[in-house]
Amino acid sequence: MLAPPLPENQTRLIALRGGLGSVPGVRLAGVHAGIKRRKRDLALVTFDREQLCAAVVTTNEMKAAPILVSAEHLAAEGATMRALVCNSGCANACTGERGERDVRATAAQAGALLGIAATQVVVASTGVIGVPLPLDRVQRGLERCVAQLEEGGKAAHDAAEAIMTTDRVPKLAAYAFYHQEKRYVVGGVAKGSGMIAPNMATMLAFIATDLPMQRASLDTALRQATDETFNMISVDGDMSTNDAVYAFAPVGDAAPPPAFLLAFRRVALDLALAMVDDGEGATKRLEVRVLGAHDEPQARTVARAIINSNLVKTALYGEDPNWGRIIAAAGAVKAGVDPARWSLVLNDKPWVDEGGIERLSEAQAHAELEQHEIVVEVHLGLGEAGATAWGCDLSRDYVRINASYRT
Repeated sequence: MLAPPLPENQTRLIALRGGLGSVPGVRLAGVHAGIKRRKRDLALVTFDREQLCAAVVTTNEMKAAPILVSAEHLAAEGATMRALVCNSGCANACTGERGERDVRATAAQAGALLGIAATQVVVASTGVIGVPLPLDRVQRGLERCVAQLEEGGKAAHDAAEAIMTTDRVPKLAAYAFYHQEKRYVVGGVAKGSGMIAPNMATMLAFIATDLPMQRASLDTALRQATDETFNMISVDGDMSTNDAVYAFAPVGDAAPPPAFLLAFRRVALDLALAMVDDGEGATKRLEVRVLGAHDEPQARTVARAIINSNLVKTALYGEDPNWGRIIAAAGAVKAGVDPARWSLVLNDKPWVDEGGIERLSEAQAHAELEQHEIVVEVHLGLGEAGATAWGCDLSRDYVRINASYRT
């Protein structure tokens, strides 16, 4: 039996424009520290109150220095955070002991400037792998960041801009909700454009709320939202060394209400879709809905295989209705797809029936693929479970951008 719907005032979300800057008690800055030639490249986020922090980080075995050192800060007993520093232009990955020393020096500098402990600072980096961090520039940049800390959307935009690499646009999202007659906010900023693959990507996302809660509740909310959003997107199938999502919330005792979980997931989804739309060289967004699976793991496996297929991506770019690539990707992961029971739907139009019988002509399918946002449903005919994943096409511009990434 289905549970009764929640009252509207417990689930209604209010979209806000300020991203992380919409969250009360959060101040931000983004400056040009000189890591990159011209653009902003150093962001600082501070919190007026001590924060619980939950993290989901890359599964890559070559984890970057900021991932490792920040994990030490978060693992300390009773640890609370007060700030986050993020630079772009240099990943500080595969830099050995020097890389970790530079992270600790960055945290120490931020702590000294803000009057907090170095272990209360989360550090993140993104950019070229294998290049040492220009620590002197970072430290001077931190001084300018502290002087420019502000609340609001403009400061959040500057910070979001400072963490970009090949991104074309800053990525921000925020939603407000009411709980026990009080207004709360969940807001976030992110970066991600290339090396985006299911199970984390070359992405960073920082999400915060002013709703107090327990550490376990924040961790659960982050992991559930990540599984449904950041872990269900793909640009090119590659994984980096620095990927992380950090979530912050004030310390509290109460369990979060359903509206918080909805707002948190919506912020994560908006940021994830912004990465797909901003994929390097991307011209189209592909949404793959797998329906009729035995269970959710099977549906997720098949959906992710399809959006991660370079053959599917290139066919999408060429607007080529080569549905064989879709169903081949679904079968390649050996998730138990029955070759006699599947069917495809394209933009709500029956495309291919069981047995490979085409319902749309080549010209009709091509016309559907000319749209910017394309939805493919894969019906497995095995059960009632489903999952959704999002990806983009793979264009000539992707090759151009990544052929000259360092130069």
